[in-house]
Amino acid sequence: QVQLVESGGGLVQAGGSLRLSCAASGRTFNNYAIAWFRQTPGKDREFVAAISSSGLTTDYADSVKDRFTISRDNVKNTVYLQMNSLKFEDTAVYYCARANYPVRYSGRYEYWGQGTQVTVSS
Repeated sequence: QVQLVESGGGLVQAGGSLRLSCAASGRTFNNYAIAWFRQTPGKDREFVAAISSSGLTTDYADSVKDRFTISRDNVKNTVYLQMNSLKFEDTAVYYCARANYPVRYSGRYEYWGQGTQVTVSS
């Protein structure tokens, strides 16, 4: 069974940095794209960033394009989201998810992690 586990969230002041990790199970990790989404209570999940199976293609939401970096280590079966210059509006539960291709539509992602809370204070 596919398992995705996020970690690395926490409380950080505005302007600070966090690195989130998404650890995946299975021997076929390298065949799939991974994306990060975020969600606040009462709102739909928002696309943050995605990366192709090879790591050669990345995509970012405009709101995070110059501040966040998605990367992957296929040997460790882990995808990372480096978040710099954090803002209050980045506060959300962050989820990683798996799909065949790095698209922005959340409905294309079949497997999701449990989420990790990121809280940015000022």
